[in-house]
Amino acid sequence: MMNDELEQYIFSHIEPEGDYLHRLWRETNIRTVHGRMASGHLQGRLLKLLVTMMRPRNILEVGTFSGYSALCMAEGLDPDGRVWTFEINDEMEDFTRPWIEGSPVGNRVNFIIGDANVLAPQLGITFDMAFLDGDKRTYLETYETALSLLRPGGFILADNTLWDGHVVDPEYDRDRQTRGIEHFNDFIAADARVENVILPLRDGLTIIRKK
Repeated sequence: MMNDELEQYIFSHIEPEGDYLHRLWRETNIRTVHGRMASGHLQGRLLKLLVTMMRPRNILEVGTFSGYSALCMAEGLDPDGRVWTFEINDEMEDFTRPWIEGSPVGNRVNFIIGDANVLAPQLGITFDMAFLDGDKRTYLETYETALSLLRPGGFILADNTLWDGHVVDPEYDRDRQTRGIEHFNDFIAADARVENVILPLRDGLTIIRKK
């Protein structure tokens, strides 16, 4: 189990978060109801590193929230790379857009308010990578959208796939979000179109490769 002492040890032995992202994380936790949904230092550095390794040109993100993860991925992009990030909750726009536009890598992020399942296919873009962090009740639908837009050999990262451990807790069997994650995990495990691994990082991060 991760405790505060071990978490701080990890933070002190990885790439620093950076002042801008730290201020965004702090403001997210102060000014939004669900601040813990922001990726944070450890996952943010992993997202940047994975992007640097995978060298995608176009990334699809579903679930912008405060923009933290989008900016982390944008840091790992080549200058001509782009993150196309969708947030369905228009009430987040006034908070999120200034943080994205004020970032040194904000020019690599296209922030769109609306349903990615409807709007992303209209872009006419083949994506090299996708990060799913939207509504857990429709994770399977979003996965199918992302997979249809992803090039062969591309990667999908799906967040929250352990869901605070609720996926193995019978008390949450009737919870729609937990059931959405469970159905997603079961489906991915049996999907012959992809290969995958679940990392027990934060709330669970699944890395999926399209064959």
